[in-house]
Amino acid sequence: QVQLVESGGGLVQAGGSLRLSCAASTRTFSSYAMAWFRQAPGKERELVAAITARGSGTEYIGSVEGRFTISRDNAKNTMYLQMNSLLPEDTAVHYCAALARRWYSTHLSDYDYWGQGTQVTVSS
Repeated sequence: QVQLVESGGGLVQAGGSLRLSCAASTRTFSSYAMAWFRQAPGKERELVAAITARGSGTEYIGSVEGRFTISRDNAKNTMYLQMNSLLPEDTAVHYCAALARRWYSTHLSDYDYWGQGTQVTVSS
């Protein structure tokens, strides 16, 4: 069983930045592909960004490309999401997820473990 704990969410004005962290309770963190998803009120949960187990490959949804950066530190069992130039439409609960294989998936149903989520609110 892997526990994932997100942190770093909060309230920020449009144009501001936040850095989300996801700490994993496993010694085999480097065996898991990871991803950030988000869910806004009344909307389905969507993939924001994903990263391979070793960090060599990443993918982003179009609306965050160039603004967000996903990264990981396998020595610290932690994944990050640096969010810059935030927009009100980025407001959502952000979740981290882990997949027990080297390459990530874009389908949320493939992920094995989920965190509880952290709220990101961007005011206009």
